[in-house]
Amino acid sequence: MTRIFSGVKPTGHLTLGNYLGAVRRWVEVDQHRADALFSVVDLHALTVEHDPARVRRLSRQAATLLLAAGLDPGRCTLFVQSHVDEHARLSYLMECTATDGELRRMIQYKEKAARARAGGESVRVSLLTYPALMAADILAYETDEVPVGDDQAQHVELTRDLAVRFNQRYGHTFTVPRATRPEVAARVMDLQDPTGKMGKSHENGAGIVYLLDEPEVVRRKVMRAVTDSGREVVYDREASPGVANLLDVLAACGGGNPEALAGVYQSYGALKGDVAEAVVERLRPLRERHAELAADPGYVDKVLREGAERARGIARPVVDRAYRAVGLLPPG
Repeated sequence: MTRIFSGVKPTGHLTLGNYLGAVRRWVEVDQHRADALFSVVDLHALTVEHDPARVRRLSRQAATLLLAAGLDPGRCTLFVQSHVDEHARLSYLMECTATDGELRRMIQYKEKAARARAGGESVRVSLLTYPALMAADILAYETDEVPVGDDQAQHVELTRDLAVRFNQRYGHTFTVPRATRPEVAARVMDLQDPTGKMGKSHENGAGIVYLLDEPEVVRRKVMRAVTDSGREVVYDREASPGVANLLDVLAACGGGNPEALAGVYQSYGALKGDVAEAVVERLRPLRERHAELAADPGYVDKVLREGAERARGIARPVVDRAYRAVGLLPPG
């Protein structure tokens, strides 16, 4: 059976972009067609300045939201990355396999390091070695497919290179994964800056719809969305990115084709009104289920504990094999 691994980083509250772009497919497609593992990758949240209490809180919230969205522990494995030691164990071997040049070429490292320096902050070594940990996340589970967006595709390509290199040097140890870009995944951009994606860790949340936003907050954000200087409702990502983003969201929430939906509307106001209601209704059952799960933390803890046990059972033999292959003396 095909094995899938994907994760979500607890660096901010999950957004409509996370849901429509990834989580919905995990729920509706991936957990039914494959042996799927989904992780709250909390170790990745430590690569930048962070508040420990907030990381813990967001990690639990992310896991609860994934369950509320419809991930079924009977069909997939949901766990927290730091609960499975094999991620950190294998990460060091990946650091020993990667080169300094490869890691410094990563676009996300260049961008985040530049922002940190511009803000007068030091750059943590873990920000540079982040792709080695991501490679460990994937390779520990003999993963076949990694569903990713464009921003993470480079990291999966590096993971492939590291797996091939390790196998050539030390004998076949890892499955070489492939990145997949699901056709049904929606591309959701910031409502205030439709040229940039709706990211959960942006400081200004005015253009971000969070999954736990109250309905009136969602409506206000959508109604204040940046549109374009023209008057005509057309689907053109280059000329009219704001309107195109709203049409993409409407199509993703309610079904239909964004180009066809454009012909239905004569004004931006009418379009925004329908988008707002579509988003509110799409998120309503998720928010209600989240409230139920948040009131029963023991259940969430049980899911994560059992998920970590299963993940550990898969990863430990793989990582032990890698340790032996690279020349480390096994414990007596």
